[in-house]
Amino acid sequence: MADAGPPIALMALGLVLWLAVSATLAGISVQTIGMILFLAGLVWLVIELVQSRTAVGGRPATVVREEPVVRERDRY
Repeated sequence: MADAGPPIALMALGLVLWLAVSATLAGISVQTIGMILFLAGLVWLVIELVQSRTAVGGRPATVVREEPVVRERDRY
């Protein structure tokens, strides 16, 4: 299962910087940095979700039940 925590935290930080902070540091807009962080978090989240839905071969991951290793003796 995908761990969606870090991308969502990055998106939240980006949204706060983009929408709630109105400052400029040495000619760099904090809103632009926030937008970039939000978009990076969104891309990261999409990649995580796509990777969690597919297995190595590109097919959906399935759970295979294996036969028990120890079997009862056959009666003669």
